This record gives sequence, structure tokens and C-alpha cells, in this order.
Amino acid sequence: MEEKEREAEAEFPAFPYKPYSIQTDFMKALYCSLENGGVSMLESPTGTGKTLSIICSALQWVVDQKQKQKQKCETMIKSDNSFPNGDCSSNDEPEWMRNFVVNRDFQAEDAKIKKKKNGRGLGKTGERKNREISTDSFSHSMEKDKCFTKKECENLQSINDQSELSDEEFLLEEYESEEEGAIGGGKSKRKAGVGTISSSSDEEEEDGLDEEGEEVLKVYFCSRTHSQLSQFIKELRKTVFANKIKVVCLGSRKNFCINEEVLRLGNSTHINERCLELQNKKKNEICKIKNLGAEGKVRRTKAFSGCPMLRSHKLQKGFRNEISQQGALDIEDLVHLGRHMRTCPYYGSRSMVPTADLVVLPYQSLLSKSARESLGLNLKNNIVIIDEAHNLADSLINMYNAKITLSQLENVHSHLEKYFGRFCSLLGPGNRRHIQTLMVFTRAFLQVLLKEKDENDVRQDSENSTGAKNALDSSVAINEFLFSLNIDNINLVKLLKYIKESNIIHKVSRYGDKAASLQKGSVLKDGGENYEEGSILSGFQSLVDLLISLTNNDGDGRIIISKARPISSGQQGQQGGFLKYVMLTGEKIFSEIVEQAHAVILAGGTLQPIEETRERLFPWLSPNKFHFFSCSHIVPPESILPVALSCGPTGKSFDFSYGSRSSSAMIEELGLLLCNLVSVVPEGIIVFFPSFEYVERVYGAWKSSGILDRIMKKKHVFREPRGNTHVESVLKEYQKTIDTLSSGPKEDSTPLNGAMLLAVVGGKISEGINFSDGMGRCIVMVGLPYPSPSNIELLERIKHIEGLGDTNSKTLNTSASDAYCDGDAQAGFGILRSCRGRGKEYYENLCMKAVNQSIGRAIRHINDHAAILLVDLRYASESSKRSCSHPANKLPRWIKDRLVSSTNNYGEVHRLLHQFFKFNKNRGFLED
Repeated sequence: MEEKEREAEAEFPAFPYKPYSIQTDFMKALYCSLENGGVSMLESPTGTGKTLSIICSALQWVVDQKQKQKQKCETMIKSDNSFPNGDCSSNDEPEWMRNFVVNRDFQAEDAKIKKKKNGRGLGKTGERKNREISTDSFSHSMEKDKCFTKKECENLQSINDQSELSDEEFLLEEYESEEEGAIGGGKSKRKAGVGTISSSSDEEEEDGLDEEGEEVLKVYFCSRTHSQLSQFIKELRKTVFANKIKVVCLGSRKNFCINEEVLRLGNSTHINERCLELQNKKKNEICKIKNLGAEGKVRRTKAFSGCPMLRSHKLQKGFRNEISQQGALDIEDLVHLGRHMRTCPYYGSRSMVPTADLVVLPYQSLLSKSARESLGLNLKNNIVIIDEAHNLADSLINMYNAKITLSQLENVHSHLEKYFGRFCSLLGPGNRRHIQTLMVFTRAFLQVLLKEKDENDVRQDSENSTGAKNALDSSVAINEFLFSLNIDNINLVKLLKYIKESNIIHKVSRYGDKAASLQKGSVLKDGGENYEEGSILSGFQSLVDLLISLTNNDGDGRIIISKARPISSGQQGQQGGFLKYVMLTGEKIFSEIVEQAHAVILAGGTLQPIEETRERLFPWLSPNKFHFFSCSHIVPPESILPVALSCGPTGKSFDFSYGSRSSSAMIEELGLLLCNLVSVVPEGIIVFFPSFEYVERVYGAWKSSGILDRIMKKKHVFREPRGNTHVESVLKEYQKTIDTLSSGPKEDSTPLNGAMLLAVVGGKISEGINFSDGMGRCIVMVGLPYPSPSNIELLERIKHIEGLGDTNSKTLNTSASDAYCDGDAQAGFGILRSCRGRGKEYYENLCMKAVNQSIGRAIRHINDHAAILLVDLRYASESSKRSCSHPANKLPRWIKDRLVSSTNNYGEVHRLLHQFFKFNKNRGFLED
């Protein structure tokens, strides 16, 4: 064992402690996976130092690759075999390695010269890609530069002060489609006589030469939440890599923004819109100035950014220098630095991506293709590590869902009509035709949400159910949806191209908002956008997202039609209603990542069943390109006590199935169980419930019956709040209570021995929160938290997965539209009963993945100990009699192997708990 540890220290010297054997095995498996390339799934239980092992192994591999390349170059230089262009690669190296060049002093000057020749810092290929839509390009200005004459400034101010609507401000440029003779397809054409106006981007590129340098081999590490990314940075700081490599942490505008005016908007969508509009403001100012010049031309000017945090490129450069000097910084550190320097941390961190060795970012930024393009992320031949990958397939396809509500559709359609009515005579034929096509779509979408059910539908509903709600929700395939609305003959690709190139969204939304503002006599916010709930810009973007979704293959997803409901109490009007595209397959999406990256690592505490993930994300991958590794837990067997609890203190069987869990007898028996547990379990107990609604019902019943008072005589009781903003404060109070009662001398008059936290499976507490030591001495899982069978999206996903690998039937029913009773679980149960294969297994796996995540919150280090109670008779059975689909067989191996799966009565469980905590208490004294 000692020899193995010394070997691990030599291979992974950055590991700050003496590694356990399973950590060594994990690091070796990861290193080997990076060597081989392809896709690897690496499973290591929570609390085993997985994050630190990933850091030390992956970054050691990167360092080793660079060192090998450097040594090879030096050898070639000494033997006079180096290439004249500075490329030291040779034919015996793998292709991915030849694409990277080690940054060397003798190449630095040559790189600058090459970039200037290729067009002001265009990069390695000489092509500077549009990393974001023009409205998202950030610009700057040097306030000391006075580019405008006094007369021009006075004229500009005069234009800005005008209150009447200006045709020029909202008119679209002429647009010609491919069939109208435009070269290279549809595009906008500038009117003759107007000179091209350059922004400050040229200077920006020239100034950025020193920062960009050569593209380097990098690791992209992503996880689900910002808190998990902060934890990753915290672990990184424990290693020498924190100061040896370039690290940048990316995040959302909402988390990074330091502009108080923008932050006050609160909503993430509105913050994004406002930020983009501020960056676009400079373009509008230039357009107004350009008409003031002689003969339609003006001299080159520098554009002022609308956001005060981006007006100084010098500060942005200083921000990047500070990050380079301070080493690994998380989002909070970057925001603090940005506030201190009065410059934007969001765009400052983004600009550091090209030269970073390690990029830390959330799921959405890496898995979404549009987000990758926007951020300029180059996955080609690089390393992608996706942590918390247990629900990767569902997380991936959810990013490609698209939804537009009835109110958004009405708003967008109204704005299009008003704009077209006002400017129809001034627009060219290309613009008129495309705007009319947009209105055809919005009108058709409105009709399908507002039209009454026909007689056939009503008759079918009456035949299928007696006294049930009308089926207002339905699901259809893409082609069927387009055919039914008679819009299947419209070229969506050309329409989307027009929307992107013409800037129609911003023209129409700005016109509508300004017209409405003038009509009401109100004052617009700077930039002309009113940010109420459901702003026109948000509605337009939702429409575009839905149109993009309709370009997918027919079998890739389904359209959910949720019709508007009449307002209750006899009032006039409609409420609710939406169209939603639900993506069902992530295979094509994930293949783009796998094909570009050298290696993709999926890491997590529980990745089983791996076959489901493989079939849904990369079924085409050859076996030699897929690797799986799993290790056991570091804790000894005596530190964990998992028990399947089938009956309560009074002998009643625990049945928390959908139809039985709300009975007063079941709620009371659960309360009596906890009354017994608080007397035998020290410190903290976490109780996980299937839903917030069930917690409310149980808590109210206990309060009325007096059970809650009995529990609170021993432990304080806390509840997980619905809003994430209050979770942290509840956790602090919970921990403070436990620490206070467990430390120091205890007064005889205080019978309290800790605290109890009532949490929800799938809530924030169940994922990413660590309850080590006294915070989680006992985890109680109430029932099996199966997702609601009334969820239409879930049912469509189940039907799709049921048909995976079956050449005879793609799904249970994809040819015809399916109608569902709103909020009625019976239709869902019917579909589930009809599943015999993958669909049923997927539904069961969803439940058990949630269970495994929740119970994994305890046992966070080798000296920790905790009991895990699975409270439901469905968990209990003899191991020899279990089927493959039995819940106990889907538990993590380190829990399943130690599970007490059959007990005669609760008294036996109580004795086991008493002995378990007594043993570990004595063991703790001995260790101390």
C-alpha cells in the first residue's frame, strides 16, 4: 500500500494530501482516458475527493503534454531539424497534438506579425468568427479621445432630444433574398453614398494582441450550478496549479453584472436584454451622426458603449492583468474585482478564454451550441469534463426546448401589425414579404391556441372519460403541426436568416415601445426599452426559438399545445395557453461535442445505469472509444447504516405510493417514527419528501395532532423554503443550532439534542449541499419520489425512450396527436402501464437517481458516519428475491452492499440505530 501511495505521489505531485487508494485509481483512470481520447464515464461516490482528483489528474496530463512538446521542439532545434515556420510538430505525433503549439519566447514576435498580416489579429486561421450577434459585441471608448466636432455633438444632442417618431430610426435597410439576385444569398444592402463607418473594434483587436496570443491546449470543466463551480475553484486553490496555469471562470450576466441600473431589473432575461441593448446603443448613435457628414460620409469615429462599466478598454486590460496575477478566482472574486476597478467582469472574463489553460463554466455555456459560439469556445482537440453528469441527457435536451405563451404571441403579432401598417409603403419588397410571412406564423399560432375544440374532439373526450376535465393539452409531431396550420410550404431557414440579418426584432420592438410611450406621455428608460414582465423583446426571442425548433427533424421532438383556458367566475377573456417544443433526443447535439473534443469525461457520484446514457447520447460510438470506471467509497463498513424500513412503531406498513401517502394514518405513522428517531439520533436529521406540497400537508397534520410539539422537545425543526434566495439563511440557522447544542457543556434544563431539516427531493438542498459530520447524522428518505405522471413532457420522453433501439416502432404513438387531461395523472399511469422496456426503466431510474443524490448528502469524508433510512415497504426485500428493476438494486454499490433490507419490526431498527451511534461515538473518543 505504501509503495502504491509513493507511486501516486510521483505521478500526481499536485495532490495536496496523501491520496487514498481509490483516489489513486481514479486519477490513473482519468489520466488514461485523456491519453486514449473518446468518451469516458468515471464514477466516484460523493465525499471521496472526486473534484480534487479530477483537478490533479487532468491538469497534470495537460502539463505533461506541453512538456513533451517542448522537449521535442528543443531536441529538433538542437539537431537543426526545426521547421522554418516554427512548427515543431512531427508526423509521428497524433493529429490533435500537432494542432497545438507551445508558447515559446522565440515564437511570440512571429505570432504578432502573422496576426497583423492576416488582418488585425484574426487568429490562427486568419478568420475572425462572429462570436455573437452584433447586438452582443462589446465595444469601448477612450473618453480622452474627442472624435466629434462641436457642431456634430450639438446636432447629435438635438436628434436625441426629439420626441416625435423618426422614420429613419426604425426603417429597415433594403433586403434581397437569393432568388432576387443578391450575391451569396439574402442580405441587407446599404444605400449608395453612405460611407462605411468603422467602430473601435480595429483598435480593440490591435490592443488585444498581447492578451490573445496562440490558442493553447485547454480543459473545459463544467458543472450544474454556480455554487458547484465555486467549490471547484476552492479545491483548485489547494493545489500548485492555482498559480501555475491560467484559469478563467465564466458565468451568466445576472451573476456577473455590476451595473446597478441593470441589476435592478432582477429577471435574468431582462438583464440580458438590457445589457445587449446598452452594447448596441453605440451603433444607433453612429447611424444618427452619419447623415450629418458632407456627401453622406463621415470620418472614422470611436463608438461609446452604452454601459459605463465598458467605456474604458484600458480598465478591461487592467482587469485581465489582475486576474493573471491573482491566480484562480471564482465568480464572487471576479465580481468584487470588477466593482473595485469599475469595469465589467462579465466581458472581462470572456476576453480571457483564448489564452486560458482551464475554463470553468456552467452547463448551459458549454452544452448549448449557440452559447458556445457566443462565447467563442473552441472545443477542437481540447478536453471537456462534465461533472454531476447523472442527469446529463435530460439537462442537455432541456436546453433546446422552446416555449412561447399566448400573451407573448398576442404582443408580438400586435407589434408586427402596427409596424407593417406604419412603414409598409416605405419598405422594399423583400422586407414586406418577410414581415408578412412572420405575421402568417404568429396568426396561425394564435388560432391554434384560441380555437375551440371541434365536435370530434369533444365526442372523443366524452367516450374516454366520464366527468373528467376537457383535454386542453395535446402533443403533435413537427410535420403534423405544420401541415395542420397550412404553413408547411414556408422556407423557415430563409426566414430565420432574414430575422438574424435584418435586425427586424429590435426595429419593431423599439418602434412599438416608443410609440406606446409617446401615446401614454411617459418617459422611456435610457435605450428605449420598457422592461415589464413579458417585454416585447423577450416575446420576439421566444418566437425565434420556436421557429428554430421547427427546423429540427420530425422525430427529434414534439410540439405541446396547451390551449387557453376561459377565465373563471364567468368573466370574459382567456388565460394561460402556450406552444412548446420539447426536444426528445440529444444524440445529434452531443455528437458535435464528442467529434470536436479530443476527450470527453463524464464524472459523477452515481452514473448508473450507464447503458441508458450511452443509448441516449452516443449510441454510435465504437466500444474502443468508450470507457467506464467506478470505485468504492472511502468510509469503512461500520461508518454507514442503511436500512430499508417497511413498518413504523405501531406496526403499520409504510406505503407512500401516489394513492396512499396522503392518508392520515400514513402521515401519523411517519410522525411517530420521527418522534422515536429524535431520541436515538444525535445532532442533525435530514428528512427528504417527494414534493413541497406533501411537506406542507404533513407539517400541517403534525402541527394539529401534537406530533410536531413532541419532535420539537428534542430537536428544532426547519423547513426548506421554496425560494432559493432563503435556502442559505435556513441552512446557516440549522448548522448554528447543531453546533451550539453539540459543543460545550449542556445544561440539564435543555433537553434539545440537535435539529431536524425537512427537505424536498429535487430541491436545492438535495443536490450540491454537503451535510458532513453532525449536519447529517441520519438521512430519512420518505417513499420513492417518482415524478408526476401528469407531466406531458415527461410522458413524451418516456414514449420516445421506450422505442430506442426498436426498429419496428419508434415510440408508443408518434403518428397521431395525443390529448391529455390537464393535471390528471390517470392518462400518465395508463402510458406507464403500457411500457414494458426502456420507457419504464427510464421512469424508475429518474426516481432512483433523485434518491441517490439526496442520500449522498451525508458521508463526506473518511471519518464521517451516518444512518440512512429508506422508509417504504417497496425498498425492503430479501436480496436473493430482488428483480433487476427493484429499487434496492439501483442504489449505489457502497450503500447496496451494506443495506439491511429486511427487518421484522421497528424495535429491531431502533436497536440497530442505538448500537450504531454508540459504537461511532466511542470510536470517535478513541481517535481523539
